[in-house]
Amino acid sequence: MKIALAQINTTVGDLGGNAQKIRSFAERAAQSGAGVVVFPELTLTGYPPRDLLEKESFLDRVEQHLERLAAETADLKLSIICGTVTRTGSSSGNPIYNSAAVLEGGRVAFRQNKMLLPSYDVFDEKRYFEPAAKQVPTTLEGSTTALTVCEDAWNDKQYWERRLYSRDPVEELAQGGARLLISINASPYHMGKRAQRHEIFAATARRFRIPLVYVNQVGGNDQLVFDGSSFAMDAEGRVVAAAASFEEDLAFFDTAALTGDRHENYQDECEAAYQALVLGTRDYIRKCGFQRVIIGLSGGIDSSLTAAIAVDAVGKENVTGIGMPGPYSSEHSVIDARDMARNFGIRFELISIREQYEAFLRALDPVIDDGAVGVTQENLQSRLRGVTLMALSNKWGALVLTTGNKSELAVGYCTLYGDMCGGLAVISDVPKTLVYSLSRVANKRHAGAIPENVFIKPPSAELRPDQKDTDSLPEYDVLDQILRGYVENNESPQHIADALHLPVTLVRDIVNKVDRNEYKRQQAAPGLKVTTKAFGIGRRFPIAQRFSE
Repeated sequence: MKIALAQINTTVGDLGGNAQKIRSFAERAAQSGAGVVVFPELTLTGYPPRDLLEKESFLDRVEQHLERLAAETADLKLSIICGTVTRTGSSSGNPIYNSAAVLEGGRVAFRQNKMLLPSYDVFDEKRYFEPAAKQVPTTLEGSTTALTVCEDAWNDKQYWERRLYSRDPVEELAQGGARLLISINASPYHMGKRAQRHEIFAATARRFRIPLVYVNQVGGNDQLVFDGSSFAMDAEGRVVAAAASFEEDLAFFDTAALTGDRHENYQDECEAAYQALVLGTRDYIRKCGFQRVIIGLSGGIDSSLTAAIAVDAVGKENVTGIGMPGPYSSEHSVIDARDMARNFGIRFELISIREQYEAFLRALDPVIDDGAVGVTQENLQSRLRGVTLMALSNKWGALVLTTGNKSELAVGYCTLYGDMCGGLAVISDVPKTLVYSLSRVANKRHAGAIPENVFIKPPSAELRPDQKDTDSLPEYDVLDQILRGYVENNESPQHIADALHLPVTLVRDIVNKVDRNEYKRQQAAPGLKVTTKAFGIGRRFPIAQRFSE
C-alpha cells in the first residue's frame, strides 16, 4: 500500500477553504499513485475550534462539507482519512465525537471516534467531546488497520511511568488484528517535542511489531504552533519516511517495501524554535486579516529578535520599526535601532516622547508631585510609547507586535497599557537567555543584521538614569533557571534553591514576583508557545487568591 502523509495548514472555521485544501492534496496523492491519503486531526474544522463546537450551525456545516468532500473526491480512487466531528445522537453526555473519517467511493465509509480526551496544558477536549466507548480496526486496501486520533496513541503503558488513562486504544486495536497503525494528530510544538514523539511511537511500533503512520497538523492557530514533522516507522521503530517541519508537505510511504520520502527537518532545536516563531507569527498576522506590522525598536535584544522574526514572517516591506527615545534613552540605543533597521531593510521612524512626557508631568504635577522620580514616571514613558504605537496601528492598519520576553513577563517587568500594548506577543514564551541564542540564529539568516553591540551591552529598560535590569533581578542565566523550575516544573522554592545552590530567600523573592503579577499576564496579548509551559491558555492560575510560596 502506498500511503500519502498530507500535513496541511488549516484555518479554524474556514470549512470551505479547508475542504478545498484536502481536495487539492488528495488529487496530488492520487496522481502519485497513493491508495490512501492521511490528513491531521480535525482537518475540516481546523484545530482547535474551541467554542465554535457549541454552535449548531457550525456542526451542520461541518457535516455538509464532509459529505460534499466525499462526493467530489469519488473519482480519485483512493481512501481519504481526515479529521472531523460527528454528532453522537444521544440525549446525554457531550453531543459530539472527535472523529477520523474514511472517505471512499463518494461516501463516508467509516468513522473512528476518539476515546482518550486530554484536559491538561492547552487541551480542553472533555469540555466538548464525548469519549468513544469502543473502537474497531478498519480495512484499507485489504490491510487490517488501527486508526487512532492523537491522544489515543499516546498512552503506551511501556513508555509512560504514570499513564493518564487506564485504557490503551492501540493495544485493544492490535488485539483486534490490526497490522498497521495510522494516527492523525494536532500536536502543538514545544522544544523537544519532535524527539519525544519519535520515542513514544518507536516504543509502540516495537511493542506491537507493526509499522505506523503519524500525521500531524502544521501552522499557527492563535497561541499554538503546529510543526507538522509527520513520519512513518517500520516495526522496529525506525523512521522510514518523514515530512518537513514547519511547512505544508506531502510525503509518501510504501508499506510493502517499508521505504518512503525523507524531507528535511531542522536538526538544531534552537533553529526549530526560531522557525516555529516565524510560522506562528506569519499565520497569526495573516489569519487575522493583517499584512503589515509595527514594532517599537529600542535598540535592545528583544525588539531586535522580534523584528527579525517579523521580517522572516511577512517580508521586510511589511515591517516598520518605530524608535521612541525618552529622557533617559542612550544615544547608542538609538544608533543600534537605526543600524539594525537599515540592515534588515525595514522602514524606520524616530518619534521622540520627550515633549509628551514633560507635558504629562506638568499636568500631573499639582496632584502627584513629591519631588521623586519613581515607578509612576517610568511607567508613564512606557505608556506614551504604547499610545504612539497604537495610534500608528490605527492609521496604517498594521498590527503591533509586542517585544517582551518570558523572563520579564514572569516577574512583572513590563507595563500594562505600555510595552504590553499590541496584538501578538511574539517572544512572550522565550526566556531571556534563549532570546540571545535565537538572535544568533537570526544573524546567521540575515548576515549579522543585529549589531554586535546589542548582544554585549547590559539589558536595560532605560526608564531612569543608568538603569540596568540587574539592579533588581539576578543575572538572567540564574533567573531563567529559577523560572524554569517554578513555572514549567511546579517545583517549590526550597527544591529550586537546593538544586541550583542558591539562597532560598532569593528564590522566594522571584517566586513571589511571579505570583503577584498574574493580573498583568492575563491582560497581555496572546503569545506563541515554544516551551513546555507558556503563560497563556495552558496555565490557569487565579488572580485574586491568597496562597503564597
